[in-house]
Amino acid sequence: MRLRLVPEETHIDFFKYRYLTFGISAVAMVASVILWLVVGLNFGIDFRGGTTLRTESTSSVDVGAYRDALDPLGLGDVVISEVFDPSFGEGKHVAMIRIQAQDEQEAVAAETVATVEAALQEVDPSIRFTSVESVGPKVSGELIQTAVLAVSAALAAILFYIWLRFEWQFSLGAVFALFHDVILTIGVFSLLQIRFDLATIAALLTIIGYSINDTVVIFDRLRENLRKFKQKPLIDVMNISVNETLSRTIMTSGTTLLALIALLVLGGDVIRSFVFAITWGVVIGTYSSVYVAKNVVLWLGVKRDWTKNSGGGAGTKFANIDA
Repeated sequence: MRLRLVPEETHIDFFKYRYLTFGISAVAMVASVILWLVVGLNFGIDFRGGTTLRTESTSSVDVGAYRDALDPLGLGDVVISEVFDPSFGEGKHVAMIRIQAQDEQEAVAAETVATVEAALQEVDPSIRFTSVESVGPKVSGELIQTAVLAVSAALAAILFYIWLRFEWQFSLGAVFALFHDVILTIGVFSLLQIRFDLATIAALLTIIGYSINDTVVIFDRLRENLRKFKQKPLIDVMNISVNETLSRTIMTSGTTLLALIALLVLGGDVIRSFVFAITWGVVIGTYSSVYVAKNVVLWLGVKRDWTKNSGGGAGTKFANIDA
């Protein structure tokens, strides 16, 4: 007996309120951009700059004890991680402590570093500080530019792939949905002031990959049904396609969310922003696959007879490429 989260056959009208859902998405995107420009993002050490302290000790590194010792100092974003290396002996335990720049300074003040050292020595008297390195705003600015380029390159590659795989209308719909997902994720991070760092950029790229996967599955079924139902209105064929892939969509998103929620609750502060971004992305990506990408294709229109060559029109001569 197989588990079914949805009935074997459904007839949900996903596009009954297409103007309302698309309008809500448009308003949410505008609001996200305004939040981004007015409130800004809570950049982490990667983008804000700061100081990295390397420690060595004969005792095991207790990340929780280190964090408890530094929390009362009010240093803002602090990342503590243990360093593992095969060359380390049994009595050598190394940790990296990264502290964000304070009060718009390029690095943490020497007095603050001394305070951190004193606090950690109370936890572990054998601890030694072998190096102190600072990352200024110039390097952080370069990281921001690289992050923007990475996301832009991913969107451009997906635009090109969908154009080859389907038609240009599908490509525009898919990329618009991805823009929707990325902008809304940035808006939520700005609204809640969740730490935004390189791990969040990795989460954004993961969201893009997850969202386009769901979109392509529905697009592929839509293309099959366009061959099958040549006389049906496009909106009816889209509803059939979404209903036919609904079980797969819910099963995939649901099982992914189960793992992500567990990580969100039990994973700790270090990975919380990363996991939150992916969790939000799975939800909003599933939504945009239907209510954003398909709405764009519906309004642009699409080729109905896939059995005939369109004579080399843009986005159709490669439509039968298997990928």
